[in-house]
Amino acid sequence: MKIFRHIPNLITLLNLLSGIFAILYVAEGQLTMASWMIFLAALLDFFDGFSARLLKAYSPLGAQLDSLADVVSFGVAPALILFSLIKISHGLPVLMWGNQNVIPYVALLVPLFTALRLAKFNIDERQTDSFIGLPSPASGLFLASLPLVREQLYASQSLFYMVVTNTYFYLGLAVVLSLLMVSELPLFGLKFKSFKLKGNEIRFFFLAATVVMLITMQFVAIPFVVLSYLLLSLIVYLIDIQS
Repeated sequence: MKIFRHIPNLITLLNLLSGIFAILYVAEGQLTMASWMIFLAALLDFFDGFSARLLKAYSPLGAQLDSLADVVSFGVAPALILFSLIKISHGLPVLMWGNQNVIPYVALLVPLFTALRLAKFNIDERQTDSFIGLPSPASGLFLASLPLVREQLYASQSLFYMVVTNTYFYLGLAVVLSLLMVSELPLFGLKFKSFKLKGNEIRFFFLAATVVMLITMQFVAIPFVVLSYLLLSLIVYLIDIQS
């Protein structure tokens, strides 16, 4: 039935709605709820692609709609979380323009580069089974995890807590994640064409490592999951070019 072909687009719109709710929560100062909305958006982003493959409901409209939703959910919303975190971070320098400290606005690099990354992805025929540059959901989830990491580590007031709540750590993230999204770094894809071990070794290893890190480290694991993804992709790339 034709109505079933619209299910992936409906899920994509729910992804977008989750991103909008995240923005509203940031505006109300509820950063933790904003984080959860971005996690929900990532889950919906997975299921819109999954349902499109299952129903064979691919369409140019769906591809464009997916990118538009991702700009909001993994670009604008995480950037506003980062903007808010920079404003309350340790060691915030002052660089005034009128009556505004412009330092937190560095966070707005993220949605700009997210939009650029998604536009490049839509016209790049190399990125069918793998990625060139950090996918926007990975960047968005990294930033969305920061309020939860901050909350988890707050009681300890450890050195690690002081580092990950420092202004320069946040500013560095804004710049590094933005550049990674538009870089030429090859990253392995996470889509399984089959569930056989052969050909999926790196994916199964990454998923197993992710589960272990989430169980042992909870929210703190999320940034390390993204870093592990980058490191494993680099290792795979180096092995490939030497073989």
